[in-house]
Amino acid sequence: QVQLVESGGGSVQAGGSLRLSCDASGLTLSSYCMGWFRQAPGKEREAVATIASGGSTTYADSVKGRFTISKDYAKRTLYLQMNSLKPEDTAMYYCAAKQLKVGEYYYWGQGTQVTVSE
Repeated sequence: QVQLVESGGGSVQAGGSLRLSCDASGLTLSSYCMGWFRQAPGKEREAVATIASGGSTTYADSVKGRFTISKDYAKRTLYLQMNSLKPEDTAMYYCAAKQLKVGEYYYWGQGTQVTVSE
């Protein structure tokens, strides 16, 4: 049974940093595409960063140069290092997984809240 559990969210001032973690049980990171998504109140969910099974990454334009996605195969953990945080980064952040490069993500975590104040 696949389970994704996020942690590391919190409140930080603009310019600060946070590192989100996603503990992935029941799957092998080398066989799955993983991603971080976020949803702010009143807005649609958006992809923040993704990492393919082979390690290639993509980022939303709004976070390029500030966020870094990575994974630790041994720990079965996905990370999102977030630097130079802005108030517009405030959202619930979700970890997700899928086995194929195409199609929708079908495993989701419960989310972790990130709040960035001025």
